[in-house]
Amino acid sequence: MKRQFTMEYWMDDGWYVGRLKEIPDVFSQGETLEELETNLQDAYEMMRAEDEPHADSKTKVVELEV
Repeated sequence: MKRQFTMEYWMDDGWYVGRLKEIPDVFSQGETLEELETNLQDAYEMMRAEDEPHADSKTKVVELEV
């Protein structure tokens, strides 16, 4: 499922640097604006993959109400 986010970006020492406004931990950079967009998409996908449990993982996830 595709989601839409707001990309904030700026120039830093000749590089486009940016982040997803709704997910501040997703940062990247690129030599062009198009490369920055692609790199942010890749960073988002990697972050999502890290959040998914792995079949061979020994880590268990349990919902806890506090």
